[in-house]
Amino acid sequence: MIRLEGVRFRYLRGPEAVRGVTLSVEDGEFVGVVGHSGAGKTTLAKLIAGLLKPSEGRVLVDGMDTRFVPASALARKVGYVFQNPEAMLFSATILDEVAFALRNFGFPPSEVEGRVRAALEKVDLRKPLSASPHALSFGEKRRLAIACILAMDPSVVVLDEPTTGLDYARCLSLFETLRKLNEEGRTVIVITHDTDLLARFAERVVVLEAGAVVRDGPSREVLSDVEFLREHGFTPTQLQVLASRLGAPAPTPSAVAETLARAWAR
Repeated sequence: MIRLEGVRFRYLRGPEAVRGVTLSVEDGEFVGVVGHSGAGKTTLAKLIAGLLKPSEGRVLVDGMDTRFVPASALARKVGYVFQNPEAMLFSATILDEVAFALRNFGFPPSEVEGRVRAALEKVDLRKPLSASPHALSFGEKRRLAIACILAMDPSVVVLDEPTTGLDYARCLSLFETLRKLNEEGRTVIVITHDTDLLARFAERVVVLEAGAVVRDGPSREVLSDVEFLREHGFTPTQLQVLASRLGAPAPTPSAVAETLARAWAR
């Protein structure tokens, strides 16, 4: 379980990026965090992963206060995938890339390759272990970065804007992978601007604005509230607008997709 209690964070000589955030994420949840640029999403994600320490308040990961736990120790519980996957890749081969953290933590060589292969299989990256990470496509680099995290078998996976630079088909494929990880029992927290994908995959959505939580609830409820979306600068779909005018419940993109799939199957 992750618990944030009155968390504030200010960058040196900068504005307050996170302002008094209190929220809990239960084990096994799939949570989306949305907000415009500068809303504090990435800062919040790094606080959860222990890469940043709160200026005020505290972040608890399975009861451990991140202020007093090294980020390296938290890495076995919380895996953080950066927005730019290339920032995580520096080894000569895929094997060395995925094995890097495992070797640093002293895993026996007999276990390392098995974990590497299992992690790559989970993200459906089928490349020779001897291949260079830098020869991969951007989408493949994203999958490799996720595999590097999964090799450590964390119970929580935090991804910062994982769909950046991907077309819709690859975004959908990536979120299908995240759903599978969630179905295995992992907690998944996704920082994204893509409300359509969150409506389809996430159980819960947290909306940040100027570093504060302005909405937190079931994705279907939050992302079908046309008035709220407009008030906070998000663009509702035409179907959501029409439903609002008719006084009917506004459908989420996922509900529309399911309806179309059923109609097509007839």
